[in-house]
Amino acid sequence: MMSSSKFHCIFLLLCVASYLSVIMASLGGDAKPSVSSVFPTASLDQAVTCPVPQSNCANECDRRCSNTEHLNNCLLFCNKCCEKCLCVPPGTYGNKDCCPCYNDWKTQEGGPKCP
Repeated sequence: MMSSSKFHCIFLLLCVASYLSVIMASLGGDAKPSVSSVFPTASLDQAVTCPVPQSNCANECDRRCSNTEHLNNCLLFCNKCCEKCLCVPPGTYGNKDCCPCYNDWKTQEGGPKCP
């Protein structure tokens, strides 16, 4: 019978291998990923992907919030998030995985801060 610590070690290795295979597939398989693209280290003040120059935040947030019924709140928080994260996800909903800072910034209640 396998001990609990061995099981956790094997499980962790499988998770890491799965994560790396997803990253390689998203890079097309041919590209050699840099350490920063495989293991992003950005804080809330840095953008990893889908960057937006701060001067473009208003336009990107207009696009992001174009389908919402809560336009004023969406624009307010989108612009705050864009200024802090320097990125806005593509589309009008979801796709936050391309901008970890935007995705990970939460309210005090634990809900998403950024639309």
